[in-house]
Amino acid sequence: MTISTTEKSFFDLHISGLGYLNRIREVKPKKGDAFLACDIAALNGPSDDASYVRFDTRVSGSEAQHLVRRCIDAVEAEKKVMIGFRLGDLWTDTFTYSKGKRAGEQGVSLKARLLFISWIKVDGKQVYKAEAKSTETDDHGAQAPVTSVAPISQEEPEPSTPAAEAAADISVSAVAESF
Repeated sequence: MTISTTEKSFFDLHISGLGYLNRIREVKPKKGDAFLACDIAALNGPSDDASYVRFDTRVSGSEAQHLVRRCIDAVEAEKKVMIGFRLGDLWTDTFTYSKGKRAGEQGVSLKARLLFISWIKVDGKQVYKAEAKSTETDDHGAQAPVTSVAPISQEEPEPSTPAAEAAADISVSAVAESF
């Protein structure tokens, strides 16, 4: 006797990194439900000469939406809001520039879903860090860390800072000046 399952399996492609949060907005399409969106200027390349990759993201999940909404005032006050993030479902969108020196030219926008925020710094001070608890099976059968939302105090992070965040801390002030 054969037992067949109709459950689909997926291959997830996630992008993780750190970058600056910009242009937080509520998007109200003509068709469909309104959604929260933001831009992320992700750092890329060597820490002493970083460049930016811009992602136009749709904020997915209640935790990520809550955290992004908490950052609206800081972003509007033009403070440097840096986040550790994970994106999924990357796709491109082509468009035509309507004004400026590139008017009439084709452009490409990188779009994705903002799935997870691991930490937030406002003007270099850590205001949030997700705490890893354990691993659990996600919707697609893969092992994924389970995190809880727990704001942290304004104190300096403990020495167990992840390597990527530590490397970013070294050059954030220099990069922030050019941003």
